[in-house]
Formats: sequence, structure tokens, C-alpha cells
Amino acid sequence: MGVPVGLSTASVYPPSAPAAFAMAAALGFDGVEVMVWSEKATQDARTLAGLSQDYGQPVLAVHAPTLLVTRSVFGVDPWDKIDRSVELAHYLGAPTVVLHPPFFWQTRYARSFVAGVAQREATTGIYLAVENMFTWRPRNAHSTRDFQAYSPTWDPVGQGYRSVTLDISHAATSGSDALAMARALGPTLRHLHLTDGVPGPLDDHLLPGQGDQDCAGVLAHLAATGFQARGGQVVVEVKTGSMSPDQRREGLASALAFAREHLEGRGGDVHVPEPTRRRYRRER
Repeated sequence: MGVPVGLSTASVYPPSAPAAFAMAAALGFDGVEVMVWSEKATQDARTLAGLSQDYGQPVLAVHAPTLLVTRSVFGVDPWDKIDRSVELAHYLGAPTVVLHPPFFWQTRYARSFVAGVAQREATTGIYLAVENMFTWRPRNAHSTRDFQAYSPTWDPVGQGYRSVTLDISHAATSGSDALAMARALGPTLRHLHLTDGVPGPLDDHLLPGQGDQDCAGVLAHLAATGFQARGGQVVVEVKTGSMSPDQRREGLASALAFAREHLEGRGGDVHVPEPTRRRYRRER
């Protein structure tokens, strides 16, 4: 098997985690990434193991509850959140935990973050793949004021992480070039959130091919640079809340076909559905 292509449980929100496992199995994904959040099923190892077995979908990764909306999930101590996510990954046989950098107000956590991540990665055998984020921006298209919400930075390039997650929508939101970031990250890039976006204040998480990023180029780059050999994973993480059930199924099927087409170097065209919501653009 080549690079595994998984489905994030966040991609089927608002339906539940069981719906994500069912969708992944029905469409032929290689596994699931579990976004740990307020839904109890995403926090319970036995429930997730049962879903994995019932649907024949291994858990490829666990996304730690390091978002603002999950600030009370797995407790409020940031290192406890990480450690419990690592324990969950161990139980499920998932090789990767995805996590966000600290918020700027988490000063003590931020000071120990790089070293703490490295120490846990070395002792647990789990990849702690720190995700690229973005500056926070007002939605006023005429405003140029940006706010640095993450410490030491939203940009993982040059921070000394051994493992990184590249989220293409986050790259778009930050005004970055995802392909250039992938090249700069080199062998530390171990996990990809396959999605798309446009520059602006909104983290769109569009289907690959609906935004401005060179998603095909990123996938081709990974295939050509040993991503599979170093245990790399591609996970479709898109927003489908505005879609009907049929549109969601079509969109996720197109994302899976897009991933496999470009990872395998066939270079053919994949049908990408039209966006179901307005894309907000702010040129930089």
C-alpha cells in the first residue's frame, strides 16, 4: 500500500464520530483521524476501538484537543491534554498525535513547548506532529491589522520540531504557499491535512481544488521525497457542514480520488464539486 489516505472525523461534522467511520469505510479510505472534542465518543478509547474494528478503519492519528473550542476537553492543563492524547493513540495503535502550538497567553507552556514535545516524542514512540496555524485577522476586508495568537509562532518552519503537520487551509489563511512550506519542512513533514483555501480571515477548509493552493503539487512533492518511507499520512480535513448528505458524500469521494490520483502520479483530472458556500477573500 502507498501513502495512507484517511478521513478526519471533523470532515463529517455535525454528524457524529460513528458517521465518520461509516463514511470512511463506505468510500474506501485507509483509516480515520479522530478529532478529540466535546463528543464523548471521540474521548473514549474503547468506543473508538470498537468503531475501528466494526468498520475496518484503523485510527491513523489522534488530534489533541488544543483548539479554543476544546479548552476544557481532557482537562485544562495543556500538557495533560497532550499526554492523554498520546495514551489514546497508544491504545488505538495510532502512530501520530496532531497538536497546535500554544496560544500566546499560555506563557509557561510556551516556554517548555519545543523541548516538551521532543521529550515526549522520544520516550513514547508517537509522532507529535505540530500543526502550522495562522495569524488571527478581522473580517473587515479593509483592515490590515493581524494578531499573533500563537507562541512562539504559528509557523513551524525553523522551530526545531521533529514532526510537523501541514494543513493546506491554514497555509492559505496565513497567506503562505503550502508547497513552499512543504519543501522548507523537509523530512520533518510527517502528516498532511489535505484541504484548500484562499487568503483572508476565514479558515475555509475547502475541498482540494476549490481554493488557490497547489494541492496537487504538494501531493506530488510528498510522493517524490520519501513521505511513505518515513510513515507519512494524508488526511482529508474539510468543512462539509453546509452540504447536504449527498453533497458531503460526493465531496469526500472527490477528495479521496484527488489524493490518490496525485500521490500515485497519474496526473489525470479529478472532478471537484463547486463550493457550497461563499469564499471570503482578502488580498494581501
